[in-house]
Order: sequence, then C-alpha cells, then structure tokens
Amino acid sequence: MSTFSNNQLIIFDTTLRDGEQSPGASMTKEEKVRIARQLEKLGVNVIEAGFAAASLGDFDAIQAVAKTIKNSTVCSLARAVENDIQRAGNAVKAAKSKRIHTFIATSKIHMENKLRMTENQVLERAVQAVKWAREYTDDVEFSAEDAVRSEMNFLVEVFDAVIQAGAKTINVPDTVGYSIPHAWGERIGMLIKQVPNSNKVIWSTHCHNDLGMAVANSLSAVINGARQVECTINGLGERAGNASLEEIVMAVKTRRDIFNLETTINTEQIVPSSRLVSTITGYPVQPNKAIVGANAFAHESGIHQDGVLKHRETYEIMKAEDVGWGANKISLGKLSGRNAFKSRLKELGIEIDSDDMLNAAFGRFKNLADKKSEIFDEDIHALVSEEYVEVSVDRYKLNSLKASSESNKTPTASVVILVDGEKFEANSEGGGQVDAAFKSIESIVNSNAELLLYSVNNITTGTDAQGEVTVRLAKGGRIVNGQGSDTDIVIASAKAYINALNKLFSRLERAHPQV
Repeated sequence: MSTFSNNQLIIFDTTLRDGEQSPGASMTKEEKVRIARQLEKLGVNVIEAGFAAASLGDFDAIQAVAKTIKNSTVCSLARAVENDIQRAGNAVKAAKSKRIHTFIATSKIHMENKLRMTENQVLERAVQAVKWAREYTDDVEFSAEDAVRSEMNFLVEVFDAVIQAGAKTINVPDTVGYSIPHAWGERIGMLIKQVPNSNKVIWSTHCHNDLGMAVANSLSAVINGARQVECTINGLGERAGNASLEEIVMAVKTRRDIFNLETTINTEQIVPSSRLVSTITGYPVQPNKAIVGANAFAHESGIHQDGVLKHRETYEIMKAEDVGWGANKISLGKLSGRNAFKSRLKELGIEIDSDDMLNAAFGRFKNLADKKSEIFDEDIHALVSEEYVEVSVDRYKLNSLKASSESNKTPTASVVILVDGEKFEANSEGGGQVDAAFKSIESIVNSNAELLLYSVNNITTGTDAQGEVTVRLAKGGRIVNGQGSDTDIVIASAKAYINALNKLFSRLERAHPQV
C-alpha cells in the first residue's frame, strides 16, 4: 500500500495459504476472515489469503478477505495457468490493495518429473503468467518453485524475463527446506548481483523448515539483500512448517545492530495472533517455542531468576510485554451485558453479523462465566470458534454426555447425539472416560475413521481453565482436525471428535498448488 524504502522489511504472511496446508488445518471462510483481521491488526504488509483455484470455498474465502481488509495487501496464489490466474484476479478484485502471486517450478527434477516441460517452455510460461496477472493488477509477484535445486544460470534467465514482463516482486523459495544459511544467503546475493534490473524489484525469500533452518535461512537472505520475508504465524505449514513470523520479526527488532531494518509489525499483537491461529487450526504451540511458547520468558534456574530480579537484561533479551504477554485478561464476568461482550469481540477483531450467532455466543459466555472466576481473551476466541462450527456444520451435534470411572472398575460413557436433528443414544466401556465416549460416538456414526492424534491443551491457567482438545481423524486420504473446549475435559473431547466428524463428511476436496 505504501512506498517501501530499502531499510524496511516487508512481512508477507502466508498462514491462510501455506499454513492451511498443514494436515487437518483447513479453515472456514469465517475463520480466515477472523485471522486476516488479526493479521491486519498485527501490521502485516501482505496477506496471502489462499489459492483461489483450489476450490470454490477457497475462492469465496479470499474474496471475503479482500472485501474486509483495508490496510494490508491481499494476495492470492496462482499456478502459471490462465484459469488459475483468472480465478486469483477475480478473488482479490475487491481488495483496496491487491496482488497476484504466480509461480512455476524451475528445478530439473520438477520440470522433468512433474511439469514434463523443457526449460524454454517453462521460461515462456513464466513470462506469459506474469502478463496474464498484469491484466488484473500491477502488483505481480513471481516465484521460481524449488529455486534451491535450480541451476543458477536458468534462474537468472527466468528472473530477467519476468522482470521485463512486469513482475514487481521476485520470490526465491526453498520449497523443500533443503538449504543451509550461508549457502542460501550466498544464492540470494548472487541472484541480486547477476539478474539485470534487480534493483527495480523487491527480492523475497520463502523458506521451509524441514531441516529446522527456515528462520536462519530467511535472515541470511535478508542480510544478503532480500527485503520481503514470507512466513507464517507459529511457523505453521505442511511437513515441518514455514519460517516463523514472530521469530523473524523479533530477530530483526532485537538485533538492529546487524539488520538495521524496520518492520510495520505491532509486536504487542504477536501473542494474540499466535493464540488465535492455534485455537482455530487446532495446532497447539509447544511450550518451549521461541517468543510465543508458554516457557519463552520463564526462568527455572535459581541463578537465572536471581539475575533477572537484579537486572532483567542479564537473561532476557526481550520484554515479555513487547510481544503481547500479560495482556490477555478482560474485565468481563457473569454480570456483564450483551453490549459489553459485543464491544470486546470487536476489540479482538471478531465481527459477528448475525444476531442469532451473537446471542448464541453470548449465551455460551454467560454459561462459562458461571464456571470460571476469570475470563480471558483465549476463552472468547474458543467460544466464538465453537459457535462458527455449529452454525456451519451441524450434521452431528452432542446433545448430552455422562461418563464415570471408579477404582477397579471399567470406565463407561453414555452419549446422546443429534444426527441431522434425530436423537441417537449409545453406551460403551473403554480404557478411560474419553475412550469410552469416543467408542459410544462411533457406535452411532460408524465413521470407521482412523484416530491419528488426540491432544489436550489448557487454554488459560488455573484448575478451572477451559481444556482445549484437538482430535485428528483420517479417512479415504482426507485428514481433518477437530477442536472442542470445555471446563470438563471429557465433554471437550467429545465436542472435538464430533467437530472432526462434521469436517470429515462436509468439506469438499481442495486442489493442492504444488500438484
């Protein structure tokens, strides 16, 4: 949206596109809009909202984000195919600032085995793709997929040609996370030096974390001239994930002596962004994760504790408050009114257009306030997420659950489920209350889905905290994540399982950009 100076690092967030390619992390249109609003609040420069040609649902979600976001550029990915680019152009049409991100593979292994194209054919297609994209916007980004394994001379030739065709950003991706920092930085530096008119474009880097070096590789690229980094919240992404936005941003901010660059990121929104993405996708943040992990600013060692108390900077290179820790409590309770609740939702970037949905979410809030002494922002996000789930997919719904366990007795669970509005009841035994509940549900729905993951995470602190459960199911090559939250972990587990079942049987197949 604004003119970028050479001392500004552009943050390109692809949580909604590349992050969504994590197994089971697909998001609804409403969830994508919620995350996009938070990314805008965070100060992200470019939001890659999705891959428009993947499905009608993806197209609609990108379109909704484009209509909503005002202060960030909204981008859609597109293969170097005319239909893909047309879909991308139409999806971002309403955006105040829009971009099309087109790509084609340039490594021999991809060209020969996937594309079945020669170098000349790839070169011609890359140029044509940029020209097609420019029919919809002047802001065109071109990526050479698998650049890490591409021959330098061919990369130079392709980049030269697409710059002449009108590309404004050149992205160099380490698609398979193969590189190491010094080699990646060297490659970026050589490309900037050798490509004609390299000074007329912004150079970008997109690194995957297969060897655990996505952030290090990205920063090495920045040191060598890249001025855009493509990354995701929490490092979310397929396989081992992408470069982590929060680590990139805080590295640049903390080590100004090395990078001498600025970003537009409001760092106090980092933790809220992390928690929202975690809640919606069902991917919990590991406790020792840099910046946003629960232990990131915790000091167990007595020596460390003593040092921090005497002088914070002895063991802390950042302030916890600077990235958004400690600002999650809200002044709402069981006596709070509907308008106060609605106002807080707006502050959190959550806008609910339907009065019915707002009333239902407020009802959930009041019920929770009766169970918990303190309500946190994360609790609100969980409540709203659950409401979206029930409105959007409601083939299966938990009506009631009763579970019991005693010493030296087999745990049992009794469930009543609504299937398309009709009540079904089942009772089962299991290795524990959760296992018994799952078996009871399965005896009704007979999904024959494989349980790949069962994860429990407390949303906030305290013994009265809501438990957040993630259930990952697989069937027929499809993988989905289900989420459920409640102060009772067995009920939360049942909600998560049913949520996953709804997704499993309702979501349409999506195309994958790299296939």
